[in-house]
Amino acid sequence: MRNDLLYMIQNEFPLHERPFGILADRLNTTEEKVVDEISMLKEEGIIRQTSAIFDTKRLGYRSSLVAFKITGNDSDIEKAAEIINTHPGVSHNYLRNHEYNLWFTIAVAPDSKMGLEATVERLSNLTSATDSIILPTKKMFKISVKLDTAGKRSKKEKVHRTNYENIKLGPREYAAIRELQKDIPATKEPFKGHITRLNISYDELFDIANRLKKAGIMRRFASILNHRNAGFTANAMSVWVVPEETAEETGRQIAQFSAVSHCYLRPVFPSWPYNLFAMVHAKTQDECDRIIEEISEETGIQNYAKLYSTREFKKQRIKYFDPSFEDWENCHIKI
Repeated sequence: MRNDLLYMIQNEFPLHERPFGILADRLNTTEEKVVDEISMLKEEGIIRQTSAIFDTKRLGYRSSLVAFKITGNDSDIEKAAEIINTHPGVSHNYLRNHEYNLWFTIAVAPDSKMGLEATVERLSNLTSATDSIILPTKKMFKISVKLDTAGKRSKKEKVHRTNYENIKLGPREYAAIRELQKDIPATKEPFKGHITRLNISYDELFDIANRLKKAGIMRRFASILNHRNAGFTANAMSVWVVPEETAEETGRQIAQFSAVSHCYLRPVFPSWPYNLFAMVHAKTQDECDRIIEEISEETGIQNYAKLYSTREFKKQRIKYFDPSFEDWENCHIKI
């Protein structure tokens, strides 16, 4: 049951008053057993969080992948990572096997006074980075972290495009976003705290959530796993040098590999020639290497690199519309 349950909740967690009962019916077991299993998976650190996954840009935030070149010993790198992690918009921060060794994603709020570039510059100064590059998304081909815990996915999969509806966000929607981004507990009514704090009904909460999803603001409500604890110990940021005229076609081609969770087209720099990024997840580094070799053979791209993460300094959801963004800027904007 465990692997099937993990696979289910990564894809779509039921928005229902008793969601674990829904999952139990699908697994032909009891609600109590599902709740107990979820509780155990959280205690073991396999499930990181179960909450809404929002589209940062559709919420008005500016975001980018950033790479810093930090020289020195392990202690210097750790101190730099700690400084980077103080920013509330940093959701991921990894040490990778490259001269650009600290890689992180950062978002700044819609009302940011500093803006993205000045924020990165400030962090660069604070960490004494010898070089930095900002790599925003030019084109997104895929974003879908779903580990194949049940062995049910084929090597290739279709990546669907979605037409989104327009929605005007008001106080009710913003309040719901703040609640839906919180991790839900392993209880029979995990959304009870949400509706209590919002003073609305279950139907109202799920109606807002579904409208946010149709608008593309909420990608899905699902569980995110700790890759290593779930058995997927290798992840490589494969980066490719692709001709601009064929980049979009190649991006769509690479995105079809089910082991690829993220696939983006990004800008290039004199010190960084790679424009196509694809995150590959596997249970071993050998398996990861084989997948990347298959991608190379199928696309015909020979100029590529593999940046493996050797240490995770931060991985957590951004708390959108949180005062911590303004607090951070107030501490740094005048310095």
